[in-house]
Amino acid sequence: MAFEGTELNKGEINMILAVDIGNTNIVIGCIEQEKIYFVERVSTNISSTELEYVVEFKTLLDLYQIPVKEITGCIIASVVPPLNNIVKSALEKLLRITPLLVGPGVKTGLNILMDNPGQVGSDLIVNAVAGLKYYGAPIILIDMGTATTISVVDENKNYIGGMILPGVRVSLESLVNRTSQLPRISLEAPKKIIGKNTIDCMKSGIVMGQASCMDGMIERIWEELGCQATVVATGGLAGSIVPYCKKKIICDNELTLKGLGIIYRKNME
Repeated sequence: MAFEGTELNKGEINMILAVDIGNTNIVIGCIEQEKIYFVERVSTNISSTELEYVVEFKTLLDLYQIPVKEITGCIIASVVPPLNNIVKSALEKLLRITPLLVGPGVKTGLNILMDNPGQVGSDLIVNAVAGLKYYGAPIILIDMGTATTISVVDENKNYIGGMILPGVRVSLESLVNRTSQLPRISLEAPKKIIGKNTIDCMKSGIVMGQASCMDGMIERIWEELGCQATVVATGGLAGSIVPYCKKKIICDNELTLKGLGIIYRKNME
């Protein structure tokens, strides 16, 4: 699977390195066809240099014993523009291929019915593409990261909009930083919904409160759509909240990487 130069020849797709740059974490995964070899997160750091990112990506591939020469393609989605060129250059230096950056001009196959389609985050588009393929339409997609985003795709497979909420950890940090007597706590559910001490009260408010918010938003979206849509959640904090929701929500931590794989093949094959 050797290659020359910096461009990947179309039709020569085997193993893809997919990178999703978020505000808090960079999610990295290796994909071969529809098989995902690993999903890992590293901290997003806008002060890191190109070389530091080269070392980080190389270390991760070495950890999973994946030779660099076996990577024949690379795709990036990003909501942190200052890092786009740094990470792209780092991957070019490591892989000797030019990564595909999700953005204007990249084929996604998604019909976006928004006031300004260009303003829709690339991560939301990627999640919607994967959600449509693996779960069908209509579908509600929840991504729990620095912000909690909710995207809606209608029964005609149109991306029709969504919501943006403060993320779980952002809410918790704001609560602690703006109050003098509340301690820092771990993000876990209390034993009972009615807390008997400050820490349990905080845990209940953060975890059960966010779960109740998701249930309420889903109910309202269903009412506006006029039907019940499948709900899929992803993101680093989904596993802490979804188990306490009353609505049926499918947890898929690989959703974004699946979407990146689909978009890459759509543009290269």
